[in-house]
Formats: sequence, C-alpha cells, structure tokens
Amino acid sequence: MKRAAFFLAMTAAFSTAQAKDTELNLYSARHYQTDEALYADFTKQTGIKINRIEGKEDELLERLKNEGASSPADVFITVDASRLAKADELGLFAPVKSKAIESRVPANLRADTWLAFSTRARVFVINPALVKAADVQSYGDLANPKLKGQVCSRSGAHPYNISLLASIIAHSDEARAEAWARGVVQNFARTPKGGDTDQIKGVAAGECGVAIANSYYVARILRSEKPEDKKLASQFQVVWPEQASGLGAHINVSGGGLLKTAPHKEAAVKFLEYLASDSAQKYFADGNNEWPVVASVKVDNPALKAMGPFKADALPVAQLANHAATAQKVFDRAGWK
Repeated sequence: MKRAAFFLAMTAAFSTAQAKDTELNLYSARHYQTDEALYADFTKQTGIKINRIEGKEDELLERLKNEGASSPADVFITVDASRLAKADELGLFAPVKSKAIESRVPANLRADTWLAFSTRARVFVINPALVKAADVQSYGDLANPKLKGQVCSRSGAHPYNISLLASIIAHSDEARAEAWARGVVQNFARTPKGGDTDQIKGVAAGECGVAIANSYYVARILRSEKPEDKKLASQFQVVWPEQASGLGAHINVSGGGLLKTAPHKEAAVKFLEYLASDSAQKYFADGNNEWPVVASVKVDNPALKAMGPFKADALPVAQLANHAATAQKVFDRAGWK
C-alpha cells in the first residue's frame, strides 16, 4: 500500500510539473485587442497556454502585493517605464538571464529586472493655421510666451506626462524643469482634461494650436477608414520634437518582467524572449502602431511610415523612474493639474 501511495504521489507531482510547463499566468495592464493575436501566436509556437488577467496597473500591483508568495502570476506587463519601475520597487520582479533578450533588446531599453518590448514617442500635433512647425521644434518651445493660449495637454498626474518631465529633469535639472512646466501652464488654451486623442481633436477643432500626444494615438487616426477620422487627419500635422537639437524625441515603452514568485518560470522566460522575437515585434508595430525595440525588424505600417523617420532619445528608460516622484512634485508646484 505504501508503495502504491508513493507511485500515486509521484504521478501527481509529475502531472503538476507537466501542467506548469504548458501554461503561463499573465497579469496584463495592456488593453489592446491586437494583443490577442500575439498571445495566440505564442501558444501556437510553444504549446504554452496563456491564462490572462487584465486590469489597471494599480489594481494589478495591489493584487500582486496581497497575493504575496502564493500569487499564481508568472509575468506582469504594462505600459510606461515609471509603472514598470514601481513594480520593481515593490520587489516583484526577478532578474532574467537570457542571451536572446540581451542580444536583441538595446541596453537603454531594459533594466536589470524588466525589459521593454515596444516603444512609443511623445510628439507634437499642431494646427498649421494657428502654430508654425518652426515654432515647436523642442519640448522647451512649449513654454515660449509666443504660444500663450495655444497649448493643450492631458493631466500632469498622468504617467505619460510624468515620464516626459522625468526625461527633462534627467537631461537638465529640477529647477529648469520647473521653469519649463510653469511656462507651459501659462500657455494653456484650456484646463488639462481628457486623453491624448482629446488633445488631437482640440488641435483639429482650433481650440489650441499645439498638443503633446503619444505617437500611436496619431497613427490610429491616420490608419482609420472612418470618415470622421479621415477628416480629423486632414486638420493636423505631426512635428517630431528635438530633431534639430540632436537630443531626440522622448520615448516611452511597453514592457514586462518575470515575477519572483512565478510558479512557471521556464514558461515565463520563454514568453519574455518571445516578446523580443521577430513575429511579436511585428505585431506591436503593425497591429498596435508601436515601434519595435529590435532594430532589424521591418515595419509594414503605413501610418508609422507616413509619420516619417525620426531620432529617438537614447536616455535609458530605467532612468525615467528615478525622477518620476520629483516630476510629479514639479507638476504640482507649477499648477499643471
């Protein structure tokens, strides 16, 4: 009987191990329908089933904290470098040793415990009838008094703007960043509200002459076949900041990491490596209008091509998190609500 019980226990343990090798539990704060094809492709290539829980970043991070060592999650993915750094600060990520990741993802687009798998730029959208492209060639130009009453922006509490200001602090200092933020506030056409698409619509409608927006919001409009979007696209122009200065446009990321308590570590590493594969990189570019982090991957997205080539800021994205808390304080002091 003891021997039979032993073999039953061994069989159960083996079955559990097999289950671990064929599934992956993903906590995702990305909410893009195009990612469905990405996950299906990973399962097709590896045979590993993805069990996914989606939610807002703060909700998922709180869930991970509460679950602790008993968490079923293997990988956490989200958008914005500061959010990835927040997960890291909570001690949720474990380092990943992978030659595939190190060889394909540039050093400035990964940290010790997480990696970026796609990028997006913070660009200017202008109404040519109100603002000349020559007057908005750098982020600093948004604080120029000649743009008084012409700038639209979303809240200063939003991570996209916090990361932008964090990059400005990293490249200069807190005092200069605050002077810039105060100058932009003085140039607001309206109180910050809505998302990036709302800022683009505000520019098109003539409520303001220039706005800051993530590049993929612009690309969505440019790719759309809806008559209202086609009309909208004809009413604005994209300007790449910091090209003449040589600094390059501010870049933010989507990324993820292996969780310390992951029950399926082998599958998790395979998934993170997959995110840097050619097929996954093409999904990010062609499916969700993001740029791949792997330079050799060819982009076949008409909207991204229409926006033209640009120089990106080479600042290590991990540094954005170092200045995120300061950036929020600067926005608050400047009155960028």
